[in-house]
Formats: sequence, C-alpha cells, structure tokens
Amino acid sequence: MEPSSSDTGFFQQQPVVKNQFHDDVSLQRITKLFLPQPLQDQISPEATELGDEVLSQQIFDWVTDAEKSQPYLRGSGRDAFGKPRSELIVTEGWRKLQDFGFQKGFVALNYDSDYGPYNRLVQFIRCHLWEGSCANTLCPAAMQDGATRLLQRHLSNKTGLSPMERQVFQNAYDHLTSREPSKAWTSGQWMTERSGGSDVSRTETVATYDPYPESSPAPLADVNEKTPLGPWSISGFKWFSSATDSQMAILLAKTDPSKGVSAFLAPMRRHNPTLTSPTGQLGGSELNGVTIQRLKHKFGTQSLPTAELELKNMRAWLIGKEGHGIREISTMLNITRVHTTVSSVGYLGRALAIARGFAAVREAGLGRGRRLPLSAHPLHMRTLANLTTDYHGLMLLVYYTVSLLGLDEKKKPFPFPPPRPLTPPPETETKSGAGAGAALLRTLSSLHKSFVCFHITPLLHACMESLGGVGYLLNDESQPINVARLFRDACVGAIWEGTTDVLAGDTLRSLVGNGQGQQHTAGAGAGAAVEGLDWFVGTGLGLVEKKKKMKKMMDKGVEGVRTVWEGLRGRIVEGGTQEEELLGDARGLVFRLAEVLIAVLYMVDAAVHPGAEIDEMCARFLVKKGFVGEEEDGQGRKDLAMDQAIVYGAGKAPPATAGCKL
Repeated sequence: MEPSSSDTGFFQQQPVVKNQFHDDVSLQRITKLFLPQPLQDQISPEATELGDEVLSQQIFDWVTDAEKSQPYLRGSGRDAFGKPRSELIVTEGWRKLQDFGFQKGFVALNYDSDYGPYNRLVQFIRCHLWEGSCANTLCPAAMQDGATRLLQRHLSNKTGLSPMERQVFQNAYDHLTSREPSKAWTSGQWMTERSGGSDVSRTETVATYDPYPESSPAPLADVNEKTPLGPWSISGFKWFSSATDSQMAILLAKTDPSKGVSAFLAPMRRHNPTLTSPTGQLGGSELNGVTIQRLKHKFGTQSLPTAELELKNMRAWLIGKEGHGIREISTMLNITRVHTTVSSVGYLGRALAIARGFAAVREAGLGRGRRLPLSAHPLHMRTLANLTTDYHGLMLLVYYTVSLLGLDEKKKPFPFPPPRPLTPPPETETKSGAGAGAALLRTLSSLHKSFVCFHITPLLHACMESLGGVGYLLNDESQPINVARLFRDACVGAIWEGTTDVLAGDTLRSLVGNGQGQQHTAGAGAGAAVEGLDWFVGTGLGLVEKKKKMKKMMDKGVEGVRTVWEGLRGRIVEGGTQEEELLGDARGLVFRLAEVLIAVLYMVDAAVHPGAEIDEMCARFLVKKGFVGEEEDGQGRKDLAMDQAIVYGAGKAPPATAGCKL
C-alpha cells in the first residue's frame, strides 16, 4: 500500500469529446430525416471538417480567454479627468471566436448559398456543432441573422425605399452577410425597457423626425463608405441590450402615441470631424448618441457584453411604416427564437457528448469489489439512454420548425428531390386561405421555443450530474469537458426572446384566433393554425399507418396521439371559447400540444428510417408522455445492450474495460 500524493496515485483519464457530426446519433438521424441524400453527401465533408475544428485546442483557448477576461468599460465609463467616455473593451478570445464565425459563414450561408428550402437546415446543423464552443458569439450572430432577413425583405421591394434608404440598407446588408472579419457586422436588437420587459408597447423611447437642412448635408456614419446618418433622432433608455459591441442595431421607439411603436436601423458609431485622438489628430469615430450606462453582471453568458444604454439624439433610419414596428421586429424574432432553441439543443448535444466520453473512461463500483466503466453500468446507461431519448424528441421539434422556416423563405422548386416527410405542399391547404406551412410556422415559432428551452435546463443539469463532482466545477483548465459552463449559459434560453409564459400566451393567441388576432365564434370552425395542425397530425399518423409490419406499440401510439390531439382541438375550437378562458392553462395546453407534435415526429422518424433503437426510443417517449400505457409496451427492450445502442449508436458502445491511469 502506497499513499497517494499530489503527483502520484490514481489520475482519471481525460474523457474524449468526439466529432459530433458523426458521434451524435440524434444529429445523424435529423440529417437523414430532413435532408435529401444528395445534399447529405454534398455537405458531409465540410460538416465533418467543421466538427473537428470546433473541438480544436485553439478554439478552447479562445473560449477560456473570453470567459476569464470578460468585457468591461474602460475607466468604468470615465476618462482620467472624469469626463464620460463609453469605451467597451472585449478580449482577444471573444474577437477571434467572432472572426471564426464570420469566416465559416454561420449567418452568411443562408444568404450566399443556394440549397433552396434546405438553406436553413444546413445553416443550423452547422450552428449546432458550433454552439458548445462559441462562447456565446452566436448570440450577436442570431441578431445579425434577424437583421439581415429584415433588410433583405425590404430590399426586395422595388418601390418601397428612397435611393438613399436603399443605399444605407444595402450597405448594412452587405456587411451583415460578409465572411471577411474586417468587414463583417453583427447587429443589436434593442427592445427591452424598464417599463415593459417583453411588452414592447410600453416603450419610453421616443423618435422625432428631424432631418438635416438641405444646406447642411447629413453627417456620415462612416466617412469611408459615405453612408449618411438618418433623419430620425431617437432618445430613451434600453434596459437590456446584448451585442453591445455590434456595428448597428434594430430598435423600437414611439413616433406618435396614436401610432404605436416603429422600427429603426441605427449605426452604432458615427464620424466626428472634431474628435481629437491621443496623438492630436482630428477626426475619428464615436458612439452614435449612445452612452453605455453599465454592463450587466449575469449568472451565465458572461463573455457576452450586455448593457444598459442611454440614447440621446441617436440618428436612425425608419424601417417600414410608422406604427408597424412590432410587425417589422417579428421578422427578427422569428429568426432569433430559432437560434435560441438551436443553441439550447446544441448545448445539450455537447453535454451528452461529454457525458458519453466520461462514461467510457470512468469506473464505478458494482458491489462485492466489482468495478465497471460507467458505459457498461446498467443504471448509468439507463439514465443516459433516457436523456438521449428526451434530447432526440426536442431535436425533432426544433429541426422540423427549422425546415418550415426554410420553406417559408425559399418558395421555389426543390433542387434536391424528393421533398422530405411532413413537408407541407405549397398550394393552399386550409379553409381559411392560409397555406398549411405558413400556419404551422406561425404556431411553432412561439411553441417550439416555449417548450424546448424550458425543458433543456433540467436535462443539462442531469448531464452535469452524470460527471459527479467534476461536472459541477468550472473546468477552465479542461475546457472541452466544461459542462458547467454549458449549463450556466443555457439557463437564459427560457428567458430572453420571450419567456416561457409569454410565448405560451403567444401560441395560444395563434390557436384561438385565425392567426391574425381574431377569435373563434360559435360555429366558425378552426382557424388556419388549427387546420395546419390538423394537416400535420393527420398526414404524419397516416404516413405511419401506411407502413407495413407496424408494431403493436406503434399502432397503440397512433391511436393514443390521435385521441389526445382531438381532445386538445376540442378545447381550442369549442364554440364561443375566448382566449382569456384558456390563458391560465396556456402553458399546460401548449406543452401538451408540443408533446403531440414530438410524438408524431418520433413515429414518422421510426417509420421512415426503422431500427431497433429508434423503435425503443419512440416507445419510451410514448409511455413517458402517457400516449400509451406501460402495460402496452410489449415490444420494448429495456436491457443494457439497448441502452448502450441508444446512447452510442448500434455497435458503437465502448469496450467494457476501464480507461484509468495509475
């Protein structure tokens, strides 16, 4: 017997986190389910390379720098003589991670590549690989993406912009879609204020139309590009604004109390010809009427600069019509909400990869002196298998929503036939005149974030727990296995871009009304949203029923899901039902609806690409959510080999030998 010391004795072998594009079984199934085979073959080499790059030591060194050297205001917002000076400092690690994101085109791909309606799927599969390593740089990228889509929509209108507006919007669009780090921009999305939080109608930010006189041309936002500052002057206070280091912002302000809020584009900086540099040179760049009041000190996302901003005469350009700000900003929200859910499942996917790696090298006692690696421990494998089953269900809901987003944005012939399962036909499918795809997207844009981000947090905590005490540590010295950082950062997903309750209420409004704020009346029938869900459930269950040799469990599942959906549908479209009557139970109703959608997607996945593992995962989900009874699960295989196949993939479980060093 030899006593251990700080340098001798047992040392746990470091877990290996593998390339998730190949190691994540759920991501593989998602790719097969939603992308045609020719496109899978086309993107696979680049995705494989990306999966390796995001796990490189260089990336994790930048992550550590971004986490340990957090953003700050130089001089706490004052110069040496006490004069206010808002100079935000971000670290080298943060800048390098952003540059990597620009170069890899995590936003640009959707605008400079042409995979038709699959653009969004390809984009977000790549984002999924990057989430666990990006140190929150995909947050400003999400707003960059939303702003790009908003400007793209307006630039496609041949008559809606003046020549100067078109120049300014096009210049911003070109920067937002650039892959060159020295040129690329991110964007802020400034809505939240002290008065209302998510209720943007209570904004206290005011915009006044105050154009520069013709005799005095407008000052420039950028002297090199000759882009002028806008004719609107905006003043107010924004309570919570991420992407404080962005080059522009889309923000909301009131122009007239009777018109509601309006949307504006504002450059973050402006040229000041009288500004004096430390060396005495005249001319330079300063903030465009913005004072960074203070940076927020947050539980998570600490590498991300989030601030309180005071606006005084911030010059901006109106986007769209006065009073249409909520309509305009919803274009951004549809994008940023998808980014938030993809980040959530991306965090969970990485956490599960860490848990799989740890289970392969860590031993545990099995009683009577026996020891086994956790990858061969029945209880541990059952836990990871159940986590993987939940993860895949969330992945199905997220990526089906992504597929609808891609279809909505790229309404043109499919470049890679055939269409994927549950792809709504382009022609009108609902009695109310709205296409099934548009109706589904309207509902899912709120529903999927409400459900997914809420359920990610306990699943991530379970992954952290699966590593024991080391999982609770902020392992900056072993950044690839820092699951605590992932948990801490993921907690915000259920809060920003609309909390769980806010989004549940929004989903309810889309269901009770016809998607345009109108409520059902007795005998009016279902609106477009409910008809779209009817199409989804009916088509999905019909596809499952057409498959021959359908197992008893699947047969019972079809029956159970259909029964639950009909019950939910009856509550929603019941004659005379008003939104207020259902609002108290909105979260429960929306969560149950999400479980119906996941159950359909699970069964479709099992029907289209059958296998013992997906059959068992589907059965476990149906039983857990009460669509079938435990006693009806006659086809299930709840043994170690099946749990290992669910966690690692068929035939990929690590050998039952310890990977420990003495």
